[in-house]
Amino acid sequence: MAGTRRPDSGHIILDDSELHALTRRQVARRVALVPQETHPAFDYSVMEMVLMGRHPHLGTLALEGPADIAIAQEMLASTSTAHLADRAYMTLSGGEKQRVIIAGALAQSPELLLLDEPTASLDLGFQLDIASLLRRLNRERGVTMVLATHDLNLAASLCTQIVMLRAGRVLAQGPTREVLNAAAVRELYGVESEVRYHDAAGHLTVVPVRRT
Repeated sequence: MAGTRRPDSGHIILDDSELHALTRRQVARRVALVPQETHPAFDYSVMEMVLMGRHPHLGTLALEGPADIAIAQEMLASTSTAHLADRAYMTLSGGEKQRVIIAGALAQSPELLLLDEPTASLDLGFQLDIASLLRRLNRERGVTMVLATHDLNLAASLCTQIVMLRAGRVLAQGPTREVLNAAAVRELYGVESEVRYHDAAGHLTVVPVRRT
């Protein structure tokens, strides 16, 4: 979906265009990717990491201008990382790094945000922070989000639609409240579970009980 690999079969369409027929710059102006981990080649500052999101909108050899810096500052503020702007990215905690990478992705001004395991390796507090941030950005900025995750509780808390995949095969797809159930979890992971609506959390929760 990010266009970094061509599919062996089928088509990926962005509006009316084949994704692979578009230039990387054209794709990057509309689609942003948040990977599981980011390892920069140099010791960039947080502001420099976020400003990289503006590159698809710059001309050849052009440098970021005041408007680009303003967008980067706005994205830092929206992810509660503005106070980290001058810090070296590699000195941040896992949760801080993830919020900065999301800020950089948003600086691309994308229509579509792709997230790969956005809360992987984060503690419970940071998991809640990232989930809350994504909900707010979707609600306030109208960015469509697609995330890949093994965490069914994260999916239940964020996603209105779910596609369950196993070994490259679609097991189920549709509205979260219809698709996410004990039978689907059993087929997906080989685990007996309790799936129920949690009033305090405000969404379905999955509690694994035992292996089938």
